[in-house]
Amino acid sequence: MKSPVVKRSMVIAGRKTSVSLEDTFWKGLKEIAKGRHLPLTAIVVEINHSRQGNLSSAIRTFVFDHFRAQVATSSTDRVGAGMPNVAQDGNRSLSGTL
Repeated sequence: MKSPVVKRSMVIAGRKTSVSLEDTFWKGLKEIAKGRHLPLTAIVVEINHSRQGNLSSAIRTFVFDHFRAQVATSSTDRVGAGMPNVAQDGNRSLSGTL
């Protein structure tokens, strides 16, 4: 079985470092970089500059927060369009939506 963790080397702040992340997080990070028209390393430098823990954890948090914000924006857009907001109405069922 192939490990879901992928290790990549990159140069951050003039130093070569290795970052180990699950492939899903690498894909998410690449998608964010593409959407911002920036190279992947530029996003990692941005994350590295503001991190408080280890780099891998900071990247996971950054990717998660990015997509969580998109979901929140999407939910707000749907409510404005007259669609139910499941987050605000806990009684709504999600069955059949996945």
